[in-house]
Amino acid sequence: MTPLRPEEWEALLLSAKVGLAATVVALPFGILFAWLLARREFPGRTLVETTLSLPLVLPPVVTGYFLLVVLGGHGVLGRFFEDLGFGFAFTWRGAAVASGVLGFPLMVRTIQVAIAAVDPGLEGAARSLGAGPRRVFFTITLPLARAGVLSGAILAFARSVGEFGATITFVGNIPGETRTLPLAIYALLQTPGGEAAAARLGILSALLAATALFFGEWIRRRAARRELR
Repeated sequence: MTPLRPEEWEALLLSAKVGLAATVVALPFGILFAWLLARREFPGRTLVETTLSLPLVLPPVVTGYFLLVVLGGHGVLGRFFEDLGFGFAFTWRGAAVASGVLGFPLMVRTIQVAIAAVDPGLEGAARSLGAGPRRVFFTITLPLARAGVLSGAILAFARSVGEFGATITFVGNIPGETRTLPLAIYALLQTPGGEAAAARLGILSALLAATALFFGEWIRRRAARRELR
């Protein structure tokens, strides 16, 4: 395969930066919501689950439009952040937000299943020995669910790297700022003679996604084998 050109490397590195930022920022919230849904019954639970799952079924362009309304320059939150010098619209930070929102449901569902599989009896035993809820969570629940947490993070990262519709709607297709791999492929397909470069980036995107899915499945299987021992 022909070596990547500088602008293609730029898109690849930006995709990695956006995906990592989206995953790292979303992970604590993903763990929190996964724990709530796996361990707690509360009023409005169905509404919370529905809201968290919406990005899975909404067209990504609609999600991007909602983000633009809320976090854009004329949005209430958007104006607030811009006054702080931390705007999101048409920046790589906005691309990370869009990618994170689309990957968040996958992260929460995967971690929720892992936490639900942790034996509540072990948590109860720790509490009976005097451990508080926070200590039980960090010493019992989270370590036992770590494979699911890692798998959820990897899936969210893979989804973030492949995000297109919400990103182009919310932050546009700005070279060096918001042009991630999917947007670079789109731009190349609109350029005469860009098919070969688009094919290279398409193969690279497929390899990245396949690698992420492979490691996610490997972690899940390894954890399952440990439970059988």
